[in-house]
Amino acid sequence: MVMDAGERDGDGEDGGCETVGEDNGTKSPADLVNEMVTMIEYVARFGDYRRAQKKECYNLVRRLKIFLPFFDEVRHLGSPISPNAAASLSKLKKAIRLATKLLKTCNEGSKIYLALESEAIMIKFHTVYVKLTQSLEELPFDELQVSEEVREQIQLMLTQLTRAKKRTDTQDIELAVDLMAVSSETDERNADIAIVERLAKKLDLHTVEDLKIETRALRKLAKERGCTSESTQQIRRLLNKFKQFLGMEITNILDCPSTPEMSGKSQSLVIPHEFLCPITLELMGDPVIIASGQTFERESIQKWFDSKHRTCPKTRQALDHLSVAPNYALKNLIAQWCEKNNFHLPKKEDEASSKRLFVDHEDEIACLVKELSSGQLEVQRKAVKNIRLLSKENPEARVLIAKCGAIPRLVHLLCYPDSKIQEHAVTALLNLSIDESNKRLITDEGAIPAIIEVLQSGSTETRENSAAALFSLSMLNENKVTIGLENGIPPLVDLLQNGTVRSKRDAVTALFGLSLNHSNKVRAIEAGIVPPLLELLEDKNKGMVDEALSIFLLLATVAEGRQAIGQLSFIQTLVNFIKDGTPKNKECATSVLLELSSNNSSHVLAALQFGVYEHLVEITRSGTNRAQRKANALLQLMSKCEHIP
Repeated sequence: MVMDAGERDGDGEDGGCETVGEDNGTKSPADLVNEMVTMIEYVARFGDYRRAQKKECYNLVRRLKIFLPFFDEVRHLGSPISPNAAASLSKLKKAIRLATKLLKTCNEGSKIYLALESEAIMIKFHTVYVKLTQSLEELPFDELQVSEEVREQIQLMLTQLTRAKKRTDTQDIELAVDLMAVSSETDERNADIAIVERLAKKLDLHTVEDLKIETRALRKLAKERGCTSESTQQIRRLLNKFKQFLGMEITNILDCPSTPEMSGKSQSLVIPHEFLCPITLELMGDPVIIASGQTFERESIQKWFDSKHRTCPKTRQALDHLSVAPNYALKNLIAQWCEKNNFHLPKKEDEASSKRLFVDHEDEIACLVKELSSGQLEVQRKAVKNIRLLSKENPEARVLIAKCGAIPRLVHLLCYPDSKIQEHAVTALLNLSIDESNKRLITDEGAIPAIIEVLQSGSTETRENSAAALFSLSMLNENKVTIGLENGIPPLVDLLQNGTVRSKRDAVTALFGLSLNHSNKVRAIEAGIVPPLLELLEDKNKGMVDEALSIFLLLATVAEGRQAIGQLSFIQTLVNFIKDGTPKNKECATSVLLELSSNNSSHVLAALQFGVYEHLVEITRSGTNRAQRKANALLQLMSKCEHIP
């Protein structure tokens, strides 16, 4: 079932207003008003909110501030008030306390949790709106001698709250798709690093300090919800992926927060904090001191400087110079500790064997871009390959490559008959499209028709990366329309039907994003998307059940989709996943069944005949938060069906 908004929030906090959060006996109107003013002033000081709820939070704070003139008038009321008026103020205080708790959660809670549970958080906002509305409607304005001007402001807020209660949450689809892709435990594609980077940027989890704060928030969440809950473990896995992306050591954040996980080492061995590099959180082998007086691993701080940073990563202060000095004293202490504990420092990767390419100067990148137009095939091949490698993991390089004019040349190379040049060019465009500004530059160069052409006729890897590139570009809503109109959906469906496992994953991700557009849902059905999606449900080993069910959910929102998938055999398949699937399988299958059943009562009866009822009841007790909400809604729908005894 849905957690009541009055229960504890997901970050384990009670709103930070303990002294004003409880009703301790009978209080005077002035005391009640002062406590409510304190809560509103408290939330007004919050600097920012998590991305997924930012707009809703600012709207709620703005509405709460409207109460201040009202409270000022009540505070200076000369006559005593009736018990009924006092009870109304007390009820209003409870509603404001509920709002305060929710705003604190959105200000300090786990960013990953709030993104994953955006639907549940929106329900909490709606609960707050209901409570505020009910309390306002019961206030005796005449007795409280409220002025006409303030009454008009309160009435305006009531209108806004009514409108807010009716508004449905518009989910950040790009965020949802990226979360789905990164959460996969079966796909270890190299392209995943692009998704992880984009997701880290959207969630503001792209610095070491950001991840330290998120780790603390996750520990609070685990304490509240339990370390073994499915949602807590999912957040832990996502957090570890962000740490891997920044080169940080994976830590056992739930069981032993300060101990890096070391294969083959005793978990009781704790590395002294001062021996760890502040950037990577790894044991330092070559510690050096920088101008701020802080110590870092030489390789890590050099990468920081190479990325054009001129500040200390730890203190953020500007540095007078970028020179470093060996910290021999600390290095000796580390060596003594390693010897005493029989701990061997990990060997650094040999730079000569590394396949990563890094170019330091703009003129060198400009030279590579120029070579893309060379008349010599081998020169072109080498240049486009180097740009592909350079743009893979370096955000600064992506901006610089585009600045040097590479995008028009790369789009032109998509038409080359050389398969390797095609492959490197489309992959380079995929990498460059991770940068938001580059998406539009690539689109403006007419890349979409060319990428679709490569998707139809390229090699296996070229087709895979073409599908991934279309998905990345489709994050711009107008590109969803363009890709559909340019007939990009049929080759994606063909790739889903006939491609390799990795090809299918790239195709299903792209098709999910494109199917958010209404017209593209119909195009996907006409292109024959249903049979290959059903195959993904049948073959669980491919690890794309959740993705397939998510697309089925989108298709079920249009009449053509319901007609294509609303067969008895499909209803039975959904019931089987509700019965025996993973927690996420159950959540997705329940959502699809609810969408179908809301439009056709015969699906309700069919699902009941297949024995779904008892499994839905079980989901309301032990499923994910979203699964519980969907299962409850489906059970309510079943209870209204007149054919059920």
